[in-house]
Amino acid sequence: MKLTVVGCSGSFPSADSACSSYLVEADGFRLLLDLGNGALGELQRHCGLYDLDAIFLSHLHADHCIDMCAYFVARYYRHEGGRCDAMPVYAPEGAEQRLTTAYADTPSATSMSEVFDFHTLKSGPFEIGPFTVRTERVCHPVEAYGIRIEHGGKVLTYSGDTGVCDALDTLAADADLFLCEASFTHGKEDIPELHLNGREAGLHAARAGVKRLVLTHIPPWTDGERNLADARAVYAGPAELARPGAVYEL
Repeated sequence: MKLTVVGCSGSFPSADSACSSYLVEADGFRLLLDLGNGALGELQRHCGLYDLDAIFLSHLHADHCIDMCAYFVARYYRHEGGRCDAMPVYAPEGAEQRLTTAYADTPSATSMSEVFDFHTLKSGPFEIGPFTVRTERVCHPVEAYGIRIEHGGKVLTYSGDTGVCDALDTLAADADLFLCEASFTHGKEDIPELHLNGREAGLHAARAGVKRLVLTHIPPWTDGERNLADARAVYAGPAELARPGAVYEL
């Protein structure tokens, strides 16, 4: 598997990064994890606009899905070759309605489904292209899912947005790479079931026995280096901050 960080800023884009979006590739198949604010433009640095095969939306907060509206325009009004076929989109219940509303119900209330084939996420295993995946609902104010992706004997886990929860340890067990959110600062913000801080992300990584930890979804107002130090204090393996354009080969 090849993982490319398209965008990794939390809550809103920073001067250096779009919001959450991660490209996972294997055997010529391209799966995109989330498509937050500003991510569609950055995606085109790494992948052709019409070369994606499937999209996973961890939840329906804007910083993880709002560029789906822009991508709808590109797929629905494509000038060459006509309208795109419907692409599989795996998302929480109500995704089509939410995105249609965001796009103001135009050109019609059903147009979104003409280019996106929505599949409602539930906890459990299934297949996406060459990937064996497992999703579990995690702790967030809206319905949200983390995902475990397996291919060729390697495991990538993406937390999505979550507070501390047992489901995250299950998804990350023995993962080769754990892409984990760390939005909050240890000792500063303490809001249960909303986000993790760096220390909590490190503790999850340690309990799960992951081989590599990459902290992501760090908002522009949060000190990423402090979060990284907090994670390293409790997790002994390799740990780093996600950077836009970073590539990981698994």
